Amino acid sequence: MLIRSKSPLRIGLAGGGTDVSPYSDEHGGVILNATINMYAYATIEPTDDGKIILHAIDKNEKIQFDSQAQLPIDGHLDLLKGIYNRVVRDYTKKPLSFRLSTYVDAPSGSGLGSSSSLVVAILAAFAEWQNIPLGEYELAKLAFDIERKDLAMAGGKQDQYAAAFGGFNLMEFYADEKVIVNPLRIKEDYLNEMQFSLLLYYTGTSRLSSKIIEMQSKNIFQKKTESLDAMHQLKSQAVKMKEAILKGELDTIGDVLNEGWKSKKQTADGISNTMIDEIYNAALSEGASGGKISGAGGGGFMFFWCPRFSRYKVIDRLHQLGGEFRRFQFTQNGAMTWKVK
Repeated sequence: MLIRSKSPLRIGLAGGGTDVSPYSDEHGGVILNATINMYAYATIEPTDDGKIILHAIDKNEKIQFDSQAQLPIDGHLDLLKGIYNRVVRDYTKKPLSFRLSTYVDAPSGSGLGSSSSLVVAILAAFAEWQNIPLGEYELAKLAFDIERKDLAMAGGKQDQYAAAFGGFNLMEFYADEKVIVNPLRIKEDYLNEMQFSLLLYYTGTSRLSSKIIEMQSKNIFQKKTESLDAMHQLKSQAVKMKEAILKGELDTIGDVLNEGWKSKKQTADGISNTMIDEIYNAALSEGASGGKISGAGGGGFMFFWCPRFSRYKVIDRLHQLGGEFRRFQFTQNGAMTWKVK
């Protein structure tokens, strides 16, 4: 028997960074994001040979252990090992024997929340196998704890909740790790127009988001005025974006994205660079009215709002800069599991 799972990646439309402590603890964060039809996949094959095999197919990395309660965290497939360690510690209370295979539709450091989506997918597969009762909130919180606490990986909270819930969500983040997920009911016409007008562009580069996130957190901790004011603006832009989408005032989306990009660059160094600025300015010169980096910044995916028919000119122009466009659809479902005999 095989236990399979998948969880969606996401694009962060507005408010990115306000889910990171200490800002979210002191001021409350608000983020608007949406999941897309790019996924993280996990497959568990239970075995009885007393072995644990971890295989990240997309990374071409495989490691094997004798079955044991805790696997060493040593820089090799630590996400996979950290999940297993927590599952044994909190739920099964005994070692397991299995083969775990994973694959993600986007490279690490892409800005689409791929690492957190993978954690959610693997946890969902373990929960299906071991009959662990986890709702969306419990699944996302456990994924957050494994990444941010057990493995000490810098980052925020939105990615785990996006992967667990799926769809368009306005998320609120407060002290004591309180999170409220507000699903948005968007008219189909508005969704279709957004899919037509939003272009997803991969710059061809990845980045280490933890360094940018650590700098953002440091700036907020030190109460640097420019960074703090920019965070406040990002939070308000998430609410503006929500209202524009729900009311069908889609022409304002590009303006909100452009405001958000300006604010985001003020939160920390390294969010933009010469290459990203060139791409952004080229898109605007061909008719895009706004855009941003998806994720912490520094590389990965960007997306642009291209009103009317400007998408075609923007595509032609950005093809010359060496990146590639990815077709996508918005999705409504979060993490899913199924069994194969």
